[in-house]
Parts: sequence; structure tokens; C-alpha cells
Amino acid sequence: MEQSGAAGPTARRILVVDDEVTIAESVAARLRAEGFTVDLAHDGPGAVAAAATLQPDLVVLDVMLPGFDGLEVCRRIQAERPVPVLMLTARTDETDQLIGLGVGADDYLTKPFSLRVLTARVHALLRRVERAADRGGATIIVGDLRIDVDERRVWRGEVEAQLTPLEFELLARLARRPRVVLARERLLEEVWDWSDAAGTRAVDSHIKALRRKLGADLIRTVHGVGYALEAR
Repeated sequence: MEQSGAAGPTARRILVVDDEVTIAESVAARLRAEGFTVDLAHDGPGAVAAAATLQPDLVVLDVMLPGFDGLEVCRRIQAERPVPVLMLTARTDETDQLIGLGVGADDYLTKPFSLRVLTARVHALLRRVERAADRGGATIIVGDLRIDVDERRVWRGEVEAQLTPLEFELLARLARRPRVVLARERLLEEVWDWSDAAGTRAVDSHIKALRRKLGADLIRTVHGVGYALEAR
């Protein structure tokens, strides 16, 4: 694990994981210029160890890594502590991207990517986390679904579900307006904090994850439009 310059005691900490050292250092330099503290790892085991030790606020994670791949890294770090993950992939196959989202990544970029776009995505993910913290103090109950916003815990009936940060935010957004159909584009803009028609696939992937964890009947699909929470 390597560390790059910190911007002060309150700087947000980002872990950048990529086995291509030039790319990792370029990303780190750009994020450091934005005021972040940046740590580097270059393989799967090192990334998992660094995430456990450093408790980063966000992880920028390449899919192709030695040791074990980024998908396994994402699974392991999310099992220990939910943290926003921006996944980098050289693969253009949509299936590979959806698998990454399915194991807990919040967003992805395909290589080659613009450092400006990467920085914008990082800021957007962190703004979402900050907004979630500011919205504390409420419990949302819809039918047999209970969401504790302060503790960021979710139950369906008596069974608690373990959600990633973005899954939690997406569920809470739907639960605040139960039975109202919310368009994919609106969810992408309000939950991910960015608008891109291609990103609606990310919404679909996270809806699938919520159904898998909380029940297939929880969220209704309105084809060509979006989704509505239907818990009773």
C-alpha cells in the first residue's frame, strides 16, 4: 500500500486500486489536487487490507487485479463496511458492468476515461453520502418495510437486510413516495447525482439487488417508465 499527500486532517480519504501504476498515480494526483487524501493499492489482497485499515470514504477500484479481481475485492470490503465504490473496467461488455454493480459498486467508468469525468463522479458519490447523513432523524414505514434512516438499517417484517450505501439510498427514495412511479432518469439524477441515459442500467441493476434482498414483490416495474415501491 502506498500513500500520497494529504490535504489536511479533515480531508476525505479515497483508496485508489489499480495494478497499472501509471493510471493509479495519475488518478491519485488529480484527486489530491481536488483536496483529497489518497492511498494506493495494486492488487486484490492489498486493497482489502487497505480498506480495512484505512476506512476510506470512497474506493476507486479497477476490475482486473492480481491476487483476486476487483469484483471479489468489492464483495469483501462491502461485507465488512458499506462504502461507496467507483469501479473502473477495461471491459465494454454490459454484463461485466452489471455484475460489478450487482456486487455492491455504486458506479462504473470504462477505460479509457477522462480524469475530469472521474473526479465529477467521485464528488457526486460523496455528495450523496453527505446528503444522506443530513437527512437523518426519521424512520420510514411502508407496509412491512421499515427503514431506520439514522442507523441506516432496513427490515422487511422481522428480517433485517444488509444493503450497500447506494441500495439504501435508492430504497429510501422510493419509500418516501410509495406507489408513485419514479422514472429511471429521475432516480439516476436524485440518487446518483448525475444524469446520463446510459446510466439507467445502473438503476435497473440496483433494483434487481433490492428485490433479491427484500423480495421480488417489493418494487413494481412500469415498463418504459420506471419503478414504484409496492410494499403492503
